[in-house]
Amino acid sequence: MSSVLPKAAVKVATIAAGAALAGTAGVKLILDKPSRTYAEGSVGDEYDAWTSEGILEYYWGEHIHLGYYTPEEMKAGYKKKDFIQAKYDFIDKMMEFGDINPAQFKNANVLDVGCGFGGTSRYLAKALGPSSHVTGITLSPNQVKRGTELAVEQGVADNTKFMVMDALKMDFPDNSFDIVWACESGEHMPDKKAYIEQMMRVLKPGGKFVMACWSQREEGDQPFTKRDKRDLQYLYEEWSHPYFVSINYFKKLIDDTGVMGEVKTANWVDETIASWRHSVWVGIFDPRGWIFKPKQYYKCVRDAYCLERMHRAFKRGLMEYGMWAATKKVPPPAAAESREESSASS
Repeated sequence: MSSVLPKAAVKVATIAAGAALAGTAGVKLILDKPSRTYAEGSVGDEYDAWTSEGILEYYWGEHIHLGYYTPEEMKAGYKKKDFIQAKYDFIDKMMEFGDINPAQFKNANVLDVGCGFGGTSRYLAKALGPSSHVTGITLSPNQVKRGTELAVEQGVADNTKFMVMDALKMDFPDNSFDIVWACESGEHMPDKKAYIEQMMRVLKPGGKFVMACWSQREEGDQPFTKRDKRDLQYLYEEWSHPYFVSINYFKKLIDDTGVMGEVKTANWVDETIASWRHSVWVGIFDPRGWIFKPKQYYKCVRDAYCLERMHRAFKRGLMEYGMWAATKKVPPPAAAESREESSASS
């Protein structure tokens, strides 16, 4: 992202932002007290607010998820990479990880669970082509409205649809989708088991499942310290997360459904960690989105503080960036026929 402000103005804004962030030492007690604790309805309310304010879209574009950075890009300096392009690259890499080849899914019915204002949904609709159909679900009515507006503007209104729906209680019939895609939505789910079970339920046999989610490390032989617990509690509560789980915890939930094939997992912390500080940098480099708006100014300072704490938690291994991919098993013909007969007789 480039700034059109004069260099002197950028310098002044940078100094002002730096002073605000440096001042966190003096107001640490305030910033360390979470301001957006999870409660029923809080996730939809927060995303409604972020969407209507426009700041998130101004800086993050259409994609409310982390970006992907190669080792070469990290070595050259993450700030040299276009911040928005990093998010597109993430989607491409997530498609690869999920074994989603656009040529093989031209007619796919896709579900985007926790779609934000639909950046990934629209990207997939374009990548898979006009014969595909992508449905995005979110708890935020404002995101549905904005996602629909952008779909019309970008010419994909015919093969995208956005709906307010609880991912823990989906209204879709069993075996509805060829692809179930979930990027950074599991963090907000109060019932991780129901979240996984619902996604597995609506996925067709032979369909592809791929998920990305911020995760906390396994305790194992290394129990969480008081500092670990304090840091996790802050990360839970500042951005309306009920709790995080480990990569293996989610893998077990997927395995326990009994309907999925081998589950592939990975930790993409190295590929995504630059996003946290890059997010702060774009706000300093182009401060027009917040510097003259007192209410947003304070909120942005809080968010910048949280972004830095996220960076540190991922850097020291307290947090991990989980990736999961699997294909739903296709039942043997005999088993399928038996179920149909049982269903007919009941």
